[in-house]
Amino acid sequence: MQEIAIEEYESLFAGGESAEKFEEFYHLLSEWNKKFNLTRIIDANDCRVKHFLDSLLGEKLFPEGASCIEVGSGGGFPSLPLMIVRQDLRFVLVESVEKKCEFLRTAVEKLALGARVENARAEDLAKKAEFREKFDVCCARAVARLNTLSEYCLPFVKVGGIFAAYKGSSAMEELAQAQRAVRLLGGREEEALHALLPGGAGERTVLCIRKIALTPPAYPRGRGKERSAPL
Repeated sequence: MQEIAIEEYESLFAGGESAEKFEEFYHLLSEWNKKFNLTRIIDANDCRVKHFLDSLLGEKLFPEGASCIEVGSGGGFPSLPLMIVRQDLRFVLVESVEKKCEFLRTAVEKLALGARVENARAEDLAKKAEFREKFDVCCARAVARLNTLSEYCLPFVKVGGIFAAYKGSSAMEELAQAQRAVRLLGGREEEALHALLPGGAGERTVLCIRKIALTPPAYPRGRGKERSAPL
C-alpha cells in the first residue's frame, strides 16, 4: 500500500485558478443542494476535505489525456475535482437520476470542464458498443461494495486500462471478497493508494485494478443481479 503525499493536493485550495473553480463548485453544490439532496456534507471546510480533497487522492492513476468514465456520478465526485486540476482529462459521467444529471450538466458548463453526462444505468450502458471497453479509466466513489462495483465498472475499461475504486477503511476487506469477481471480469489488482484526511476526517484508499483481459459478454448481468447476487 502506497501512502499519498496529501500536502501537494491541499496546496491547490490556497489560491489560483483551481482554488477559484473549487469555490465556484462549492457554491453551485450548496445552491442545488437546497433543491434536492446531493450531499449531506454542506459545511465549506468539510466539503473541501471530504469531497474535493478526497476526490484528488487518486489523481496519479489517471494518465495524461485519458479518456475516462465515472459510474454513479451523483454530485460529481471524484470526476469534477479531477477535471478542475487536470484539464487534459475527458469524462463521461454516468448517473441514473435525472435531477442529478441536471446538476452535473450545469456544473460542467459553468466550470468549463471536458465532460458529457449520460442519464443511464451503468449495467445498460456497458452493453452498448460505443461504451464497452472504450475507456482508459473507469472510476467510482461511494456506489457499491467492490464485488458489485467491479461488475459495473470493468466492462467499460479497455484492456490495459484501469478501474479506480475510491474506498474508505473497509477497502482491503472488500478487495479480499472481490478477488473472484475481479478475475472473472478481466481485472488484476495492481496497487492501493492510502491517505488519512486532515482534521480526523477519515481513512481513504483508492484501489487500482488493471484490465488484463476482455470482460466476458455476459457481464454486467443487469436486472439488479450485480447487487442481489454479487460475483
